[in-house]
Amino acid sequence: MNMLTYSIAAFLAGFVLAWIIRSLSVAKWKKQYKSASGFLESERLIRETLQKENRHVYKAREAAEAEWESRLQEAQAIIKRMDEDILLLQKSNEETEALLRAGEPVIHSLKLKLIEANNTIARYKAMLAEKVAG
Repeated sequence: MNMLTYSIAAFLAGFVLAWIIRSLSVAKWKKQYKSASGFLESERLIRETLQKENRHVYKAREAAEAEWESRLQEAQAIIKRMDEDILLLQKSNEETEALLRAGEPVIHSLKLKLIEANNTIARYKAMLAEKVAG
């Protein structure tokens, strides 16, 4: 009978000891799982933050490119207009030369004043273009 009592007590003691060891092991695994889950969550949040920042930078770059594209188009339009003005001035100069050769001094005088006025306008346009570009 003592042997049976000792056997049952030893069995129960072993069972309780095994239960404690298993409980500690399960608690350790739960703690590690919780730690890994927290780490994965923080990494996910970091990744989402970086994706948001990347989208913001991409949109800012697109906005800057659009702005530069519009400035480039404005500059090209100004250059085209200036080229047209230069062609008109050249034509006007040629006409003035022809009038000078024809011997009409009054018309020639008026033409020179007009050329001077056109040159002044061209200078003002150039100054305005520099201000817009700068």
